[in-house]
This record gives sequence, structure tokens and C-alpha cells, in this order.
Amino acid sequence: MNFAGKICAKICVCACAAVVAIFCAAGCGERVPAAERAAESGILAINNGGEPSALDPQFAQPGVIENRIMLALFEGLVRYDPQTLAPVPAIAESWTISDDGTRYEFKLCDNAKFSDGSPITSRDFMFSFRRILSPKLASPCASLFFAPVKNARRFAAGEIDDFSEVGFSAPDDHTLVVKLENPCPYFLSLACHSSWSVVPASAILKFGAIDERSTLWTRPKNFVGSGPFRLKSWRVAYRIEVEKNPFYRDAANVALAGIRFDAIVDQFAEETAFNDGQYHITNTVPPARVAVLRQRHAPQLRLDPYFSTAFIRVNCAKPPLDDARVRRALSLALDRKALSENVLRAGETPAFRLVPEIAVATDAGNSGDDMRANVAEARRLLAEAGFPDGKNFPEISYLYNTSDGAQFFAQAIQEMWRKNLGIKVVLRNQEYKVYRVSLAQGDYELARSAWSGDFLDPTTFLELFASDGNMNWTNWKSPRYDDLLARAARERDPQARNKLLAEAEDALLADAPIIPTVHPRNKYLIRPEVQGWYPNLLDIHPYNSVHFAQSQK
Repeated sequence: MNFAGKICAKICVCACAAVVAIFCAAGCGERVPAAERAAESGILAINNGGEPSALDPQFAQPGVIENRIMLALFEGLVRYDPQTLAPVPAIAESWTISDDGTRYEFKLCDNAKFSDGSPITSRDFMFSFRRILSPKLASPCASLFFAPVKNARRFAAGEIDDFSEVGFSAPDDHTLVVKLENPCPYFLSLACHSSWSVVPASAILKFGAIDERSTLWTRPKNFVGSGPFRLKSWRVAYRIEVEKNPFYRDAANVALAGIRFDAIVDQFAEETAFNDGQYHITNTVPPARVAVLRQRHAPQLRLDPYFSTAFIRVNCAKPPLDDARVRRALSLALDRKALSENVLRAGETPAFRLVPEIAVATDAGNSGDDMRANVAEARRLLAEAGFPDGKNFPEISYLYNTSDGAQFFAQAIQEMWRKNLGIKVVLRNQEYKVYRVSLAQGDYELARSAWSGDFLDPTTFLELFASDGNMNWTNWKSPRYDDLLARAARERDPQARNKLLAEAEDALLADAPIIPTVHPRNKYLIRPEVQGWYPNLLDIHPYNSVHFAQSQK
């Protein structure tokens, strides 16, 4: 706790220094907004909303903050089309799929190179995949994105140690073959994720073993990537700068000269900096400001549809949260409509299920709007668990990452639980990186969480809570849930598969290790000169497509 507190304090000081530096720069000398000056040099200025957990695509947490940076620095076999979200060629220029859908053969580009100019071959992909699946590395992405590959789960779990038994092979330097356990309709979308990026064996092994965590290879002077940009500088909790990679396979069509990713956490400071001309794009917008900007029809405001769900993670190992009745009572006591309309006010919709409706054939759950009935049932369940009217219920805590929006939300649900159940929940906030460590270590009771889909399929949400899921930090396990997911993975009939996935979600919601709250909108501010930043459900914006409109002066 003391060590984490020191880290949090240091990061907060750095973040404040970043904000001060921005405004000092704005107030001295040249009055041309910094964003305009940056655009003239081809530099995109983004506030990323926090410090990434790492710059290693196989070790970083699969979060939005990390993904934005990984898109610049790394690339894999395929990537998303920024408008349609269809998988399109990247380092693999083409591929073929077997008739039974279990074998993919990728042909690699002849001109693919790392940022140090060395060629990228199929052997580099074999190294990369062995590394991410290595049990000692314990990548948070291994089970999420590699599960369909033959024997990938078994190798990652240490059940087998011969990597040749895993479904990857390289017949020659420009051919990579992937064999799946079962047909996977969304496999190419999985392979678009940054965890499938190719990483440099020479740079990694120079600073440690293949499965060693947190070595010096991601320091700017040691860094080697595979994406359209390369790492220029990294000032922790302040700014990450990347510059165009001259060795990138498609460098001639990359318009940007570089990108700046700032780490301001304070949403109001972020908006002020944007209005002062410091940024081209913000990470978010303070909830209190969204309604004002919507009323003004502010052209800089974007509220894009988003394949995402916010939820509360419950540590099922901590009494009294080890009782499913208590967990269901906490869920029923939340007025999701009020949270959406009165607290967040950015077009969010109430979430009564984990998987957003866009990914399922029918709406399985807008039946939670009757708050009077919900509160009555919540009180009954709490009394049945031994806490009538909240009496003798121990004080528990709710963990959230530092941001104004998260704080407003935390205060609202704290009051709902006090009013509807008579229980006391104390609020506990941490800087993003420390908060993520607390989640992974189970150092919480209730915690703010959210997941944005990495591909348009229910499994991008449901696989999170499989018993062996790398990010199932709830201490909840269900053999029935695991079996339903496994049966769905083998099912080739789409309707039957969707039914199995819906049953799995029902089992998850009945036990309530997570409490869905709202389906967010993707809210941010963007300057009009930024082109090629297309709205899409996954908030994926390959920088290959981004450029600046020519000045109208």
C-alpha cells in the first residue's frame, strides 16, 4: 500500500506539472495555438487520458489507453479498416482459409521491416507467438485473443511445453500457417488486436529471456517496433512522442510526421487545454460539460456509438460479497436510468446485460426499469442473506480510477446503495496504472470497470469471465459457464451458437460477479482539420489513414 501510494503521488505531481507546462507554453511568446503549429509540422496532438501500463504489446493490459499507442508502434498480420471494421491486409498481404475453417495460411509482404530496418519474416511471428503464450510471461492477452488456436490454451497454462504442438508453423520465411481447434467466425478480427503484433526477437533477447517481464527493450533508445511510427521519447505520466518510421512497409502513404500522446487525467484540465488550442483530439469530455456542449450544438463534440459496457467488478472472495444474494441485491438497487440521464448525460443507455444489444439477435433484458420492484427484491435478498435493512452489513469499499467522471459516478452509486439498502460504501480512488494493479491482484471489494469490444462478437465480453481468463479478477468460477462457452466455440450453426452464448450470459448475471451499469457513448472533442478519424463501434483509428486538411487561410 505504501509503495503504491508513493507511485500514485509521484504520478499526480507529474500530471500537474504537465498541465502547468501546457498553459505556460500557451501564455508565452507565440500566440498561434500549439495544435495549429503541430499540424503544420504534421504532428497529431492527442490527450490519451493516462499513463499506459506498458509499451510492450504482449505485456500491456488490453486497455483503450494502451491500444491507441500500440496502433502507432506495432502491426500484425491484419488490421481493421477504419470505416468498415473489416480485417484488411497488413504485414500479411493475403491469406487463404481451408474449407472447414480451421486452417489459415498467410503470405507476408516482401518489404515488411522493423523500425531498425531489419526484415520481418515468419520466424519473427513464431517468436512473437511463443513469447505471448509463455506461462512465465503471463500475458493478460493470451487467453483473450489466442484461445481458438490449437493447443494455445494448454501451452499458456503449462500443460504442454513443446511449442511445435501449438497451431503455428512457418513453412518458409514468407508463409505463416495458423491451425484452430474449431472454426472461429471472428478469427481474423481477433488477429487485428495489438497482442498479435510482431515483436523483435533481437531487441527483446538483448535485454533478457524470451519470457522475462518488464525489461529495458521498450526504452526509447532500445525500442524496435513494427508499426507506422517509432518511439521518439517517453516521459512517464507526461508525454509519449512517436515519429514516422521510415522503414515501415507503407511509409509513403503515412501522412503524419508524428504523434504526441499526453497523459492528463483531469478531464476539466483536458477540455480547457483543448479549448486553448493545445490538442487535436481529447480522450473524453467531462459529463457535466457534455450536456452544455450538446445544447450549443458544438461542432467539436463527438458522441459516437460504442461497442462497450461499463460494469462494477465484484470480488467474490471477500465477505459478504461471497454471497450471490448480496451481489444481486447491489445490482438491483442501482437506478441505471438515473445514472445514464442525470449523472453521465452523454447519450449512455442503461445496461442490464453485459453484452451490448448490437451483438445479439434479440434484446434479452430491458426488464429492469421498475425500480420500486427492484428495490423491494434487493431488500428481500439482503435480508435473506442476514442483513435486514442493511443492519450489521460491514463497511465495504468501491475502487475507481482517478477522473472527474468516475468520481461523479461513484458518488451516485454510493448514495443509491445507502438510500435503497441502508449500507455504507466508502470510495477509494487510485491513478490508472495503480488501479489496474489493484484489480489484477484482487486488492478491492467493488471496483469500477468497463470493457470495449475488440471485435463484434459476444465472446469479446463473455470470455473475460471464463475460469481461466487472464482478466477474470473476480474470484468467480463456474463450470457450467465454462462448459457453455466451450460448447459455443464448437458450434457451427449461428443460431445455436447465439443461444449457448445467451445461456452463458444468463448464468453470469444470475451469480452477479459483475454488475452492468451503462452502455457508454464514445465522447471526445476533435478539431475540424483532423481528417480520416472515422467513427466506428470499436473506436479503432489506424493512424495510416489520419491526415490534416489543408489550411483555408
